[in-house]
Amino acid sequence: MATAQGHIQERRHISDRRSDASHTHAKRMGAVDWLAMILLIVGGVNWGLVGLFNFDLVATLFGEMSALSRIVYIVVGLCALYSIYTSNKLSRR
Repeated sequence: MATAQGHIQERRHISDRRSDASHTHAKRMGAVDWLAMILLIVGGVNWGLVGLFNFDLVATLFGEMSALSRIVYIVVGLCALYSIYTSNKLSRR
C-alpha cells in the first residue's frame, strides 16, 4: 500500500512542475507568424534554386517580373522584416 501512495504523490509532483513551466513566457505562434515562416521558407528555397541551378521558381510560376511575381517578392521581403522585428522583440525578454 505504501508504494501506491508514493506513486500518487509523485504524479502530483510532476503535474505541479508542469504548471510551473508557464513562467518561461513561451508563446504560441499566431497565424501571421506561421505565414511569415512559410513565406520565408519559400523565399529561401527560391534563392537556393537560383544560387545552385540559376532557376527562379517564382519567375517560372508567375512570369519574369510580372506584377504577381513582384508581389510575391515584396511579401517575402516584408515577412523577412517582420521576422527581424519579432526575433528582436523576443531577444529582449
